[in-house]
Amino acid sequence: MTQLILVRHGETDWNRELRFQGQVDVPLNATGHAQAERVAARLAGEPVHAVLASDLQRALQTAEAIHLRSAVDGLPGVARMPGLREQNFGIVDGMRVADIQQQHAEAWAQWVRFDADYAFDGGESARQFHARVMAALHDIVLRHADQTLVVVTHGGVLDMVYRTAHGLLLSGPRQAVIPNAGINRVQLAIVDSSLQVQIDDWADTQHLADLPAQPVYDQARLALAAALSVPSAPR
Repeated sequence: MTQLILVRHGETDWNRELRFQGQVDVPLNATGHAQAERVAARLAGEPVHAVLASDLQRALQTAEAIHLRSAVDGLPGVARMPGLREQNFGIVDGMRVADIQQQHAEAWAQWVRFDADYAFDGGESARQFHARVMAALHDIVLRHADQTLVVVTHGGVLDMVYRTAHGLLLSGPRQAVIPNAGINRVQLAIVDSSLQVQIDDWADTQHLADLPAQPVYDQARLALAAALSVPSAPR
């Protein structure tokens, strides 16, 4: 089994503004850097073999903080994993929900149905995204069999991991709690060429207890509002 300590990147200004970040390369804000330092301190004593990260800077900045605080001698530098980037949201990347509702009303109405095969123009569907993420994780297991790794990535990637572990459909709103700089412990194995995912612990944020409350992107609330035909933005 390959043991992953999965960490969502620290907060960005766009997280705070509830924008669709997608694959836009947004840096951490001051709170995000503080979160990165906290998670780095929390993981400093972990006997890990490598630190991996999405190649977007919000993930890399978080991973670099973890790598810097690691007590493991000779730990390789942070390995960049483009396959673990956030979902590509195409034409709405970088936009606030209210602006999407106004400028791309029809596309928004399609999006909040959370159909696994729907994608914004120029973006990825959940099914395409899931396939990319699972392929990247499959490769990690092949390269790091029986090792323990820190992997810093994005909320959408963690959602794909959670759905896979629990056998959930790719359609429908997110059910997992996925805080910035939260710690998630997962075991991966390849059985009969298929990637098996087991969650040991999820959304551990003890190290963030006295930091500012995090913004919440509530997909279930969006789906309900759309079903009731009541315009609404996530809190």
